[in-house]
Amino acid sequence: MSMEIRFPGGVAVEALHKGMTMHTDQPVAAGGKGSAPAPFDLFLASIGTCAGFYALRFCQEREIPTEGLGMTMSWERSAETKLISKIRIELKLPEGFPEKYRAAIVRATDQCAVKKHLVTAPAIEVEAV
Repeated sequence: MSMEIRFPGGVAVEALHKGMTMHTDQPVAAGGKGSAPAPFDLFLASIGTCAGFYALRFCQEREIPTEGLGMTMSWERSAETKLISKIRIELKLPEGFPEKYRAAIVRATDQCAVKKHLVTAPAIEVEAV
């Protein structure tokens, strides 16, 4: 598989993949126009939305109503490296969620494919051609 990366102007960068264009920009304070999420924001959102998909599918497959289902994701940065050192996902279960599935939905949400790629990170190679 591949993805095309383009530079439409300023500090904006676009990724073209599967017929879709994902736009990114930098905040005004970082020299951008703030016209789209910053790439790092998309990185964080990919973790949250992936985990959210697994929680949603868990409920859908068991015909558990999803009204009120939600998540909050927060993170901490290392004072030394300034890199994120911990991500916490708080799963808000719908009213009347069956107690017998509480641990199971946490396990399902934890199966997020994006998270798995962070835990077992791929090698990333950069080559000028």
